[in-house]
Amino acid sequence: MNNGFRRLTILTAWALFAFFGVLILSLSGFVTPARLVAVATSPRVLFSMKISVGAAMLATLLSLAVAIPTGYALSRFEFFGKRAIDLALEIPMVVTPVALGALLLMFFNTRLGELIQQSRISFVFEFPGIVLAQFVTTVGIATRMLKTTFDEIPARYEAVACTLGATPAQAFRLVTLPMAVPGILAATVLTFAKCIGEFGATIMLAGSMPMKTETLPISIFMRLSGADVEGMAVLILILLGVGLSSLALVKSLIRRSYD
Repeated sequence: MNNGFRRLTILTAWALFAFFGVLILSLSGFVTPARLVAVATSPRVLFSMKISVGAAMLATLLSLAVAIPTGYALSRFEFFGKRAIDLALEIPMVVTPVALGALLLMFFNTRLGELIQQSRISFVFEFPGIVLAQFVTTVGIATRMLKTTFDEIPARYEAVACTLGATPAQAFRLVTLPMAVPGILAATVLTFAKCIGEFGATIMLAGSMPMKTETLPISIFMRLSGADVEGMAVLILILLGVGLSSLALVKSLIRRSYD
């Protein structure tokens, strides 16, 4: 490979890293060690950290539980409504999270939504609402990624397995699913990252009640609304720390199970 081209691509990568590094370093002018410790150890922030990670994990699991079979169906089969379903996957990408949250809020003000609220799980201004908001904003992306993964796995492998006596479900579980592991891992990491930083849909559906539905992104917004720039800078650092460390842990666990 041409050395000049190689240097250019590597330089571009380092330039991108430096750009984000400068942004993060700019927070140092607003944060003192004492302020960092005080904010990070406050009960309100600790609670926000806990529900942010917990909700992101649940929403990621739900998204994958739906995305794997849906992505497989869209990749392998022709059926009525396939194009409409494929188009619906784009909704979270073309509609802002705030609009998605508003749609959810309006749904729960319909008769069906009120019936669900009264008889089963309450979502509006509750923890399940956080999980639902994160699920709605990520399930389309996870499904799209997994559909692409299944598209790249030749269907003839499953056909051969079926000729050897396997059922379609067994062929999927024993042949296709193991081959799709790298794509599933990538979808897991991306979905979790998007969930933990989700703001718009969450604040619309679950609100911003301290010690109840205030996730870290919402907490950052509340500090900004109160003109607490130092507190906001500290929370941004905490969100970066929680998000990146959680992603590193997820990647480590996934890599270990994959190996």
